[in-house]
Amino acid sequence: MATPLTADRLLKALHDEGLTVVEVGNWRTHNRAGHGAWGPVHGSIVHHTVTKGTANTVAMVRDGYTALPGPLCHGMIAKDGRVHLVGWGRANHAGGGDPRVLGQVVAEDYDTRPTPPTRGNSNGVDGNARFYGWECENLGDGKDPWPAAQYNAIVRVQAALCRAHGWTAKSVIGHLEWSSDKVDPRGFGMPALRADVAERLTHPAGWSPDDKTDPSNTNPQSKEDTDMTPAQEALLKKIAGDVEKLKAKAAVDGWDYKNATLVAEAKKTGVKVPDMHGRIEQLQTTLDAVLAAVTELKNRA
Repeated sequence: MATPLTADRLLKALHDEGLTVVEVGNWRTHNRAGHGAWGPVHGSIVHHTVTKGTANTVAMVRDGYTALPGPLCHGMIAKDGRVHLVGWGRANHAGGGDPRVLGQVVAEDYDTRPTPPTRGNSNGVDGNARFYGWECENLGDGKDPWPAAQYNAIVRVQAALCRAHGWTAKSVIGHLEWSSDKVDPRGFGMPALRADVAERLTHPAGWSPDDKTDPSNTNPQSKEDTDMTPAQEALLKKIAGDVEKLKAKAAVDGWDYKNATLVAEAKKTGVKVPDMHGRIEQLQTTLDAVLAAVTELKNRA
């Protein structure tokens, strides 16, 4: 529970997190004031737009339409990773949602997902007063890709809000986790997104995964202090590229890339995995151990 950030504090938090921000018109004062409360806020909701084309999407989420006036979010995250701020204050983005989910988000107390919502826009509690809202440019058909730049920006935006309020990643939910009549965002999993937000929160705001100067990196390396041969460096670079490709494909398929990799490895060894859900925890633990071993070997190279 918190007082909403001021526009200036939001802008600073986003810039500190390394995001490119586009300020659209009078976004600081564009809101639905007079149509309900704004705050206290408890978390942030991620949406997809069901649109194509950044300019058209920005106009739509800023102005809304006859049945639902804008702004329809606080910011729109485009395919290229730029964050377009379109409003600040109450916005028509969350609608009605499940009070049980609200309680779990307030307490930041749930497993990998909040309890599936059983109430929605027509019979739920007001989410527009209680959540920040972020629309993300995507058709929402499960086929439209989520570019790495866009997904990275989504993670950074949510981390910026969590960092500013002292929240954990469990204050970030998808619209489908809030309302029983919503399916967004479609194309990546919210548990995986929260895991990536949680990872960011263990580092300074400006951190990037390949940042060797990050003080939270307990085993930094540089070209000057490594004994790796050019061939070893090339191999590691190829492996890193392959991992990024797997992650990008997984984001489109809606899979956690770690688990998708485990399935592939399990099949190679002949292990039958007819139902991933039943073995998810065991497989995740195994992968974490393997990744730790690989990292140790890399650091010794």
